[in-house]
Amino acid sequence: MVGYNVQAAVDTKHHLIVTHEIGNEGHDRNQLSPMAQLTQETLGTQDLTVLADRGYFSGEEILRCEQAQIKALVPKPLTRNSATTGRFDKRDFQYEAKRDRYRCPAGQYATWRFSSTEKGMVIHKYWSSACSRCPIRGACTTDQYRRINRWEHEDVVERMQQRIDGMPQAGRLRRQTVEHTFGTLKSWMGATHFLTKRLPGVRTEMSLQVLAYNLKRVMQIMGVQLLIAAMRA
Repeated sequence: MVGYNVQAAVDTKHHLIVTHEIGNEGHDRNQLSPMAQLTQETLGTQDLTVLADRGYFSGEEILRCEQAQIKALVPKPLTRNSATTGRFDKRDFQYEAKRDRYRCPAGQYATWRFSSTEKGMVIHKYWSSACSRCPIRGACTTDQYRRINRWEHEDVVERMQQRIDGMPQAGRLRRQTVEHTFGTLKSWMGATHFLTKRLPGVRTEMSLQVLAYNLKRVMQIMGVQLLIAAMRA
């Protein structure tokens, strides 16, 4: 991509930028675990909860976060699905882990049929033989069978969804934290392009912006005299 993608991790208490990175990918889907692990390393802690917007949603990235003992909170993207056409959505099917099957709204069970590899991910396929004679099939699918896909590590995403459900204010907290920070930086920069070219130059320019931002934030939090004393210590 001809452009730069600025990533920043901001703490929710003081709105300080913990770490940042510059890339030139045109999306954020591959940035969750690298930024989360860089933040974990910078803070020197294993106890880390990361809030991100829908653009960061990726099952593989969420899995990498869990493997690094990082609690990710990333809402699923709003994509077109059965619910938008008035039919049953995947969320209406209850997964039973012990028997590896889904219970459908009609009380029937969609069982495992086969698995396939799609974009490097192992996907399990489920459907019920009762679909063809189901009295409410019209509210479920336009095909002969309602097929359900399940990623082999879907339980990781389900655990994350449970955390999100238990923290309904997560989205608001994220917006008032990192959006505030980026808004301030863009205001200082004049909401224009970077003045430098190529990644090394842009990284240096952004680092200076982050340094200035953090210094001004600490001055507001501690006061100038305490900051000077801390720097001298």
